[in-house]
Amino acid sequence: MNAARRARISILAAIASLAVSVCDAAAAEEPTRPNVLFIAVDDLACSLGCYGDAIARTPHLDRLAAEGTCFLNAYNQIPLCNPSRASVMTGRRPDDIKVYDLDRHFRDELPNVVTLPQAFQNAGYFAARVGKIYHYNVPASIGTDGFDDPPSWNRAINPFGRDKTDEALVFNAEPHRQISGALSWLAADGADEEQTDGLIASQAIRLMREKRDEPFFLGVGFFRPHTPYVAPKKYFDLYPLESLRLPYAPAGDREDVPTAAFAHNNPVPNYRLDEPTLLRAAQAYYACVSFIDAQVGRLLSALEQHGLAENTIVVLWSDHGYHLGEHDGVWQKRTLFEQGARAPLIVRVPDQAAAGACRRVVEFVDIYPTLTDLAGIEAPAGLAGRSLRPLIDDPTAAWDGAAVTQVLRPADDRLPEQVMGCSIRTERYRYTEWGAGKYGVELYDHGADPQEFNNLAVDPDARAAAVINALQPLLRSKASGATPTVPVNPARL
Repeated sequence: MNAARRARISILAAIASLAVSVCDAAAAEEPTRPNVLFIAVDDLACSLGCYGDAIARTPHLDRLAAEGTCFLNAYNQIPLCNPSRASVMTGRRPDDIKVYDLDRHFRDELPNVVTLPQAFQNAGYFAARVGKIYHYNVPASIGTDGFDDPPSWNRAINPFGRDKTDEALVFNAEPHRQISGALSWLAADGADEEQTDGLIASQAIRLMREKRDEPFFLGVGFFRPHTPYVAPKKYFDLYPLESLRLPYAPAGDREDVPTAAFAHNNPVPNYRLDEPTLLRAAQAYYACVSFIDAQVGRLLSALEQHGLAENTIVVLWSDHGYHLGEHDGVWQKRTLFEQGARAPLIVRVPDQAAAGACRRVVEFVDIYPTLTDLAGIEAPAGLAGRSLRPLIDDPTAAWDGAAVTQVLRPADDRLPEQVMGCSIRTERYRYTEWGAGKYGVELYDHGADPQEFNNLAVDPDARAAAVINALQPLLRSKASGATPTVPVNPARL
């Protein structure tokens, strides 16, 4: 080989080596896109150890909260499954998507809206759902998607366990209601993995393993603790009946509260059930909370086992809050009291510098822009919320947050027309209007009255009137209080 040829080969080799080095450097500089594990829990109140509940046994959720950011004052936009989930997944308020009941789909109003998982799909992610993310039955029949949104997913899986096939064994304390809407429960035989939620965790873990080499957005939706409260017997054993009490309420607690504030499906205290029955219902609810905590623990362990924990954003939320007898016998959801409007929200990001509790007031419409921001992907225009990243970086950062929650009441023997209730929560106050004030107003000072026992809007003094005057325009700028003009099914509110 002559000298000139050797020189050419040497130059070509050097160029090739340089190209490889440049490519390697570029690959090293290109950030790895984080996965998202998006966990939704149906009807989960802030009945968790990390939220200060002294009864709850929730070690896995408590650990997640300690490692991430536990938003102690996070508020949903509407305390009903379908509209709340539609709001979270579109990042828009109920008055924007026009969804107030269990029958309307957000694409009826906004057919081309880009949902949260679609935004991740557009950025090259694999998006899948296991269980209930959008609204569908509890759980759905075999092979059905219920009220889902097919464009949101590359794959959707609907597990179906023995809690559905064993429905005949469920005890119903209110036989005139379907078990899905009544205080009903079952201490089930068998293992966790035989229940629908156990199967959901198993299928989600399989998907993690299958997709561990590509970026994924994985929605995992658990059905419990929605009624009927079904969990394996061992979780009931964690909560002996003698250790439980019904919530305290002062005498005459309801006297200063507007009629519309109490849900149409629970207008009388405690459904007129006796205390032993109510305590059994509370036991069953907490059993389901611990059962779901165990399934979340399985998901978190799988992230670690498959080497995904260090590159996965974990977010856990519930569609709304939940009552267990507060205000002299309010149960389930559909209220604008603190227990209905406030719900768990926990976010853990890889290499999180600051962790623990955040007391700033945030909203569930903030979830969408937070996840797109954390993942570094483009968010569509029109989102109602803002990224919570500053609070994840520093839970004490200045925020100036206020949260708006609303709910629609049907016309019935209590109300002569449909009535929209709208509520705004600041760090100190909650102000609520029913029918833009026509059917009542409420003002609670959380600095002095965190359980909302004293309605300051009844014959307000000068200080209360000043607060109302300040909060009313802010509330109405985000929720008008007007009666909807779109179709609404009164039986499904």
